Amino acid sequence: MTARNELVLTVYTPALQADDGRTLAVVRGMERALPGLRLKWEVGEGGRPIELPQRDAWLVEATARGKLPLLCNGDESHPVTVSGRGRSGRLSPGGQPQLHVQAELPLDATVIAAAGELLEHVGEGARAFWGHATPDAAALDIAYQIAPTLEGPPSPRRGLPALKLFEHIRSPEIPYYLGWLNYWSAPAAQAIGFPDPTRDAELLSRAWRTASGGWLVQLTDTPLDLDNPAHLDALLRAYERFPEIGGRAAP
Repeated sequence: MTARNELVLTVYTPALQADDGRTLAVVRGMERALPGLRLKWEVGEGGRPIELPQRDAWLVEATARGKLPLLCNGDESHPVTVSGRGRSGRLSPGGQPQLHVQAELPLDATVIAAAGELLEHVGEGARAFWGHATPDAAALDIAYQIAPTLEGPPSPRRGLPALKLFEHIRSPEIPYYLGWLNYWSAPAAQAIGFPDPTRDAELLSRAWRTASGGWLVQLTDTPLDLDNPAHLDALLRAYERFPEIGGRAAP
C-alpha cells in the first residue's frame, strides 16, 4: 500500500479512566459508519491478526488497564486498524494527560464517502477535544509544520505556517493543526472562533453540527491533495482564518 492510498484519522481526547466506555464507543462507531466492517482481531507479533471471539469484553478489560490495543479487520489485503496511546501531561497542552486515538483505512471510494461520518463517530465516541481525517500524503506535509529541525524551529514545506509543539499549546481544546476533515468539539470551536457567519460562509457550506454541539468541517470537496494548488490555497486560507490553531495567535 502506498502512502497516497491511506486515510489517517486521529482524535485527541482526555486520558482513559478505569471504567471508561469510550474505547468501545469508538470501535462500534467505526463499524456503524462502515457497514460490514468488523474490528474483532488483535494485531499480534509480526502483524498476524488474532481473532477475538469476545471482542467487547476483551476491550473493556484492556480499557481498565488504560489501553486501546491495536485492533484490525483481519483483512491484510484491505486493512483497517485502530489503536490508542496515552500521552503524559508533561507532553500535552495545559499539562493534562491525553489519549490519542488513531485509525488507518484504505483511501478508496467507500471510505471517502463515509469519512465524515467515521470522524464524527470517533470524535463523539471518544468525547474528543478535536481531531482530523487526512490522506497520508498530505499528513506528511502537515507533520513538517511541527517537527523541529537540527537547526531549531520547524521548516514547513509548501509555504505552510510553522506550528508549536503540542506541549506548548496553552489548552487541549486548541487544535494543533488542520486536516482535510476536522472535528472540533464545542469548546474547540469556541476557542478558535468558529463559526463566524460572515467570514466562514465557504467552510459552513461543507460543515455540520454534531450531536454534542461540536462541528465537522471539511476543507475541500475531495480528499486533501497538496499537489493541487486549489487545495493548498484552501489550507493556507484556513490557517490564516484561525491563528489560534497551532498556537500561532499572539498571547
